[in-house]
Order: sequence, then C-alpha cells, then structure tokens
Amino acid sequence: MELSDPIRRDFLAGLISAAALAAADPVRASDGPIALPVVRLLDGTRFAPQVRAGKALILVFWATYCPYCARHNAHIEKLYKRTRGLPLQILSAATDRDPAVVRAYMQRNAYTFPVTLDSEALKAPLTPRKVMPLTCCIDRRGVLRPAIPGEMLEEDVLDLARLAG
Repeated sequence: MELSDPIRRDFLAGLISAAALAAADPVRASDGPIALPVVRLLDGTRFAPQVRAGKALILVFWATYCPYCARHNAHIEKLYKRTRGLPLQILSAATDRDPAVVRAYMQRNAYTFPVTLDSEALKAPLTPRKVMPLTCCIDRRGVLRPAIPGEMLEEDVLDLARLAG
C-alpha cells in the first residue's frame, strides 16, 4: 500500500523531530530581524533590504550545474508567478560566477524570478552551509525562519506563500 505524498511527508516529519533538524542544520531561526546586504540583480537593478519592509522574503541559493536546483527552480518560478501582488518577495542567488551562463540558464528555462550573483554576501549573515538548493525564509518582521536544505516538492514550495499572510 502506497501512501499519498502529504501523508508520507507528515509521517516522515513525525519521525524527525524539530530539535534533531535544528541540531543538524546550522541555519536556524533568528531571534530578531536579520540584516541583509544590498545586492545587484542580474538585470543590473539593486535589491535593498528596506524594499522588503513588511514583506516576507524567500531566498534560494542554487547553481546552474545542480540537477536538484533545476527541479527546485521550476517550483520557485511557479511560486513567483502565483504570489505577485502579495507581501512576499522571491530572490534567488546563483553561486555561478559567469553572468552569461546564468542569463542563458534563466532564458533557456523561461525563468523570470529575480536572481543575483552576490550569493556569498547574502549567505554570510545566514550560514556557512554549502548545500544546494538552500531555501531561506524570512518572515514579514524580518526574522529568519529555519532554512530548508535540499530540493523541495512542488507543493511544499508553493506552500511557502503562507509567509505572505
């Protein structure tokens, strides 16, 4: 007998306690608002932390050569399109160094979510962890929630829209 995905996730979540996850993952929730640097987006515009005042932020670290990131980014694009107009911003940080490679990847996959190459500057106040993809959620008060390491299922990524509420 096969369990449906939501039931399986709930079952597995019950097997892994929050304390065990927090101990294993150095990206933990912050006690107060997290300070993020101003970064330059791939399109040349700047993303400043005060732009997200009163808005939640989903920050995803990824690479063009990562197969897990490829599947994860497809879900991030859906989230980006579905949450336009909500108090939620999506920002992705490619770890690649060549902007031409990232531009080609974005165009090839028809991705429109914002991307920066300033991944090191963004990751510095959050974690030294190198896992990809890595999804960091910052709530509307600017507080970092525990990060989600690795690829996520589509419904789990889309569920991140709840941070806008």
